[in-house]
Order: sequence, then structure tokens, then C-alpha cells
Amino acid sequence: MLIDFEGMDPKDAYHILTQTVIPRPVAWVLSENPDGDFNLAPFSFFTPITSNPPLLMISVGKKPAEGVSKDTRVNIEARKHFVVHIAHRDLAAAVTESSRTLPHGESELKNLDLELVDFEGTGLPRLKDCHVAFACELYDIKEIGAAPQSLVFGKVTRVWVSDAAARYDDKNRLTFDGAAIDPIGRLGGSEYVTFGEILKIPRPS
Repeated sequence: MLIDFEGMDPKDAYHILTQTVIPRPVAWVLSENPDGDFNLAPFSFFTPITSNPPLLMISVGKKPAEGVSKDTRVNIEARKHFVVHIAHRDLAAAVTESSRTLPHGESELKNLDLELVDFEGTGLPRLKDCHVAFACELYDIKEIGAAPQSLVFGKVTRVWVSDAAARYDDKNRLTFDGAAIDPIGRLGGSEYVTFGEILKIPRPS
């Protein structure tokens, strides 16, 4: 089947892209609301993009009904910091619930049984139950497309990884156990994928 994107409705393009670019990692982003409470929202248009400086990028759309910027973008632009979590399979339902559209400034955490803990050396907390959390400072925001979509670039200042997922190998190199991190990946519609078989194929020398 050949699908031509020329002249396609953006909703149809989104439907196709999100069901074929799979799995996509999910950034579960905590940002600070104006009153000091916290916003929590998932984004699957997300990836690391550079290591010098160490940058992550999340693509943030508009609120569907109002057509205004989502709280995540507003909060990050105003307060310049945020935390990106990698959620595991036991948190998939909470990730989905946190995608609910709420009035600006209303915290998703009030509807979720999640605990925040101190994120040492940063100005924000992190979710206790996630195995990975990146503390980020706003690096830049670029708007792209007709909507437009906000590309939010965060500079990673610290990362927290649970002791179960981080270890040193026999050459004293820090390594991370993907199976212990147990990340969920986004598919299309309401589907997620969990971590499965790990294939280890040596790189060419």
C-alpha cells in the first residue's frame, strides 16, 4: 500500500505517523504551575537529540478544544525548568490519565496516586516510582508547522536512575539495564508496548 501525504488532512497524517513510527518513547513531563503546584503530562513525540550540550526534545501541541498552548509549554517557558520521567508498565494507566485536558493551573496529580520525592540538586521534585528522571533547564523553544507545534528543547543537568537499573561492568563503565527500567512505548490509538526480548548484536569494528 502506497500512501500519499500530499494534501492529506493533518489528523489523518497524525493517525498514520503514530501507528507506524513505533514504538515511541514516552516523556512523562513534570512542570511547575503558577501557584507552585505541578503539572504532569505525557508526550510521545520525544527524543534525545545531542550530547554536547545534552539535549532532549519534546513536541508539544495545542489544547484540542481551545487551540491554546498546553500547560507544559506555558510552564516551561515561564519557569525555565522541568523533569522528564521514563515510566514503566505499572504506570501506564497513570500516564494515560495524566493526558486528560484540565483547566490551566489544575494539577493532574490530584487524581493520581503518585508520590513526589526530592530531586537532589534541582528545583523540582521527581516521581518516586519512575526508574529514570531527567532534570532539564529550558534551552530553546521553536514553533513549527501551521498549528504551530512547539518543539521544546531541554538541557539535561542531572539524571536519576534507580539502583536496580544502574551498575558498573567489569571494565568499570557505567551501564544501564533496559529490562530493569522496563519502559513503555507508545503505539497508535490507546495502545502501549512493553519491553520484550533484547537483541544484542555487536557493532562493526
